Amino acid sequence: MTRFDIQARFPPMSAASRTGTPPLGWTLLGLTTVGLLGIAIYSIFFLAPVEEQMGVVQKIFYFHVPSAYAMYLGFAICAVCSGLYLFRQQERWDAVAVAAAEVGVLFCAVVLVSGPLWARKAWGVWWTWDPRLTTTMLAGMIFVAYLSLRSFGTVGDAEKRFAAALALAGLCVLPIIHKSVDLWRGQHPTVITSQGGGLDAAMWLALALSFLAFTALVTWLIWTRARIESNRARVEALQSFAVQQGLFEER
Repeated sequence: MTRFDIQARFPPMSAASRTGTPPLGWTLLGLTTVGLLGIAIYSIFFLAPVEEQMGVVQKIFYFHVPSAYAMYLGFAICAVCSGLYLFRQQERWDAVAVAAAEVGVLFCAVVLVSGPLWARKAWGVWWTWDPRLTTTMLAGMIFVAYLSLRSFGTVGDAEKRFAAALALAGLCVLPIIHKSVDLWRGQHPTVITSQGGGLDAAMWLALALSFLAFTALVTWLIWTRARIESNRARVEALQSFAVQQGLFEER
């Protein structure tokens, strides 16, 4: 990699990045996220009423559904940024893609853990091969494979392009997850649809606040992880350039 390749693939660092100072927007978003999470948790446990049939277990709903939304968001951002990386070959898009994949897998794990906790109370079993559960697990496995591919040794351009194509393939599964209940007549409940319902006004408020808080959380986590990944890639590129120039021996 030449000096011109580094300049083309890595945009100039801001003054704040060169001095190690976190961006102001990142700090403000972090504080906002903490505040929104606090408000959402208060509304869930103190404002939203306890559901008559399921009792307090129903409150898992306020974490399960926003986590599924956060999973969609993370995987979609990973796929879009992977496409941009394939098109423009800029490392910043690859960094965001990796960050979004990790965040998406994290929330996918939350969905697959919180779902069975709810299902044990509602259906009497921890797990059923419901279409939505199965397709969600399939999407998680695709993006776990993406992260596994990126974690094997030194990742070159070929590995990055292959992983990007895998992320684009994973994007095709997301609409299937959303429509799986209708396509295969699953028993997964549908509340946020014209057929769903039964939520009290305070429940809707708690759910809306949870969505808002999780949106801020996903954005902040991806931003944080992307900054780390971008700096790591920049350091590796500079080390490779230094080795080529004979400035120090490669270990």
